Amino acid sequence: MSDIDQIVVETAARLFADDVTPQLRNAAEAGSWPQALWEAVADLGLPEALVPEQAGGYGLDPLVALAVVRTAARFAVPLPLAETLWANRLLAAAGLSRPSGPVTFFAPATSAPSVDPLQITRSADGWRLVGHAPRVPWGAQADVVVVADSADGPMIARVPAGRATVTAGDNLAAEPRDDLAFDLVLPADSVAPAPRLALSLQEAGAALRAIQMAGALERVLELSVRYASERVQFGRPIGKFQAVQQNLAILAGQTAAAGGAADLAAEALAEDLDPLPIAIAKARTGEAASSACAIAHQVHGAIGFTHEHELHHFTRRLWAWRDEYGNDTHWNARVGAAVTAAGADGLWPLITAA
Repeated sequence: MSDIDQIVVETAARLFADDVTPQLRNAAEAGSWPQALWEAVADLGLPEALVPEQAGGYGLDPLVALAVVRTAARFAVPLPLAETLWANRLLAAAGLSRPSGPVTFFAPATSAPSVDPLQITRSADGWRLVGHAPRVPWGAQADVVVVADSADGPMIARVPAGRATVTAGDNLAAEPRDDLAFDLVLPADSVAPAPRLALSLQEAGAALRAIQMAGALERVLELSVRYASERVQFGRPIGKFQAVQQNLAILAGQTAAAGGAADLAAEALAEDLDPLPIAIAKARTGEAASSACAIAHQVHGAIGFTHEHELHHFTRRLWAWRDEYGNDTHWNARVGAAVTAAGADGLWPLITAA
């Protein structure tokens, strides 16, 4: 990472450190949209970071932009920054206009397809979009990018905020996950043939969650080590006890493994969305999240379960993100299928390529 790239990540980290307070996180969980924080993020140009310069964006190195996503997760930033970065990249690839506000995207689950899938047809006024999109991140607050089937093939569409019928929901971390029902007509300039990137939305979502889990795990490790050095029991910090040290070592190992897996996911997002490294990354970071959250709460004891302590902002996100865009079982099955398909002669090349 160049000096300029490092400055971008450090500037974002300073913004998050200063502005993302426990009070702001709690207000966001109660349903308040952090407009001032969004404006500060937009002023840094982060929502347009993955959009090429020739398309009017900032053309940041994708690995740097995704490092910012990881940093945002380390501060539990209550914004759809990851979703906006990727949705704006999709809109730019499709030649569609991008809003100034937040954008999100809907990725249908291949393992459990919607009973009312999205369909789009030509109409006299443009395109008619009909169907249901469950559990869309920040679906009520953001413009939504969807891919719908049509007689002409898959189409990408941008639906302005407020145009869908919303059934509000959230995940375990109280991040909005809204069910959206569509039955509306969109103007022709809001719809275009889906670019190749838009056909792998579940893989993109899984990669983004793997990157975010790596960032949150880094913060969980930091909090646990600090608490173990400060909490005194039997006349000395609990971090001096061998059992606690052993658990912290396991937590550090899981965090490091998740970080390496997230690097695989970031490289896949930056290049060609190869599903195998994304599958490996999502499965490995999910496994790390399960182990790390248990250890962190053991180390913190009762205080880690209180609302006043900040640990829960990260462990609840880890538990929620672990299951989004496919859980560990789903992605381990994808890895197993790839290994089986490679066969005995192809196994070693497959491992070394991943």
